[in-house]
Amino acid sequence: MSRTALEAASEELRKASELAEGDLQGRLYDHSNQIATLAAREEGPDHGRLDRHMNALYEIAGETEGDLHDHVVAAREQLTEYRRGVAGV
Repeated sequence: MSRTALEAASEELRKASELAEGDLQGRLYDHSNQIATLAAREEGPDHGRLDRHMNALYEIAGETEGDLHDHVVAAREQLTEYRRGVAGV
């Protein structure tokens, strides 16, 4: 299973965090770091972990607009793509 989608999601969230301010900036940066860490692990994330990130990003996307929104949505799409390859879906 390719880690490329996880790495792309992390990068999109890093870009989003650069456009955000305050608490949202920190939340996006934290998600970016956590997903980058998951991408580096040999076993990769499980469904529960992916769901938590995807749900948080869904909420954040609903609160944002413009380029920031687009980066969050792109990150969520990358996680969805990665999840298709996780056994048990």
